[in-house]
Amino acid sequence: MYTKAIKDKAIKLRREGFSYSYISSELSIAKSTLSLWLKDVSFIPNELIVSKINDSNRKLIQAKRTDKVASLMQASDFAERSIGKLSERDLFILGIGVYIGEGSKIGNFIRIANSDPRIIKFSISWLKKSFGLGNSNFKVRIHMYPDNDEGEILKFWMKELNLKKDAFYPSSFDRRTNKKFKNKGMLPYGTAHLSVVSNGDKSFGVLLHRKILASIDFVLK
Repeated sequence: MYTKAIKDKAIKLRREGFSYSYISSELSIAKSTLSLWLKDVSFIPNELIVSKINDSNRKLIQAKRTDKVASLMQASDFAERSIGKLSERDLFILGIGVYIGEGSKIGNFIRIANSDPRIIKFSISWLKKSFGLGNSNFKVRIHMYPDNDEGEILKFWMKELNLKKDAFYPSSFDRRTNKKFKNKGMLPYGTAHLSVVSNGDKSFGVLLHRKILASIDFVLK
């Protein structure tokens, strides 16, 4: 049995802003007992407890960062070992995979849309290496949102894709008023829609689209 003096001491410490763990350690009282005694005692953590909490949180965050770095390194090593050097055929198949996910399959026109500049940049490289297209065969339209800066975004995509300004169509803007506010800033560079123009060369028009679709059919079989 605990004396009234011990219970009063526990209440005093709690009112002074000490945690159950601290009081339990100081008075050798089980936390389950303290929870009964102190459930109605107001609690505002004091500087010592706040400091310990912050220190504990910092250590937890650091541990998570360390685990994340180790996990990312392990994943990177796995990718390097598993993939190795890509052949031309590998790149062709990868391009087909990208088109399966991000490309237009209808309308007899070639279009790839993505917000990741690496995907659009790879798609340009794929179309050049696998089908012989040049920069003059590419047009890009950037789909933006009201919080985007059009000038800065166009500069960004021109630099990333190594294309001149005349390769870009007028930008389009999502003006919907029912867009959720929480999505603001999610796509800081908008979404790039890469299109192929034939410039009068039939091999870069409908025929090219059919070649890509035929390759997709072959892969999926």
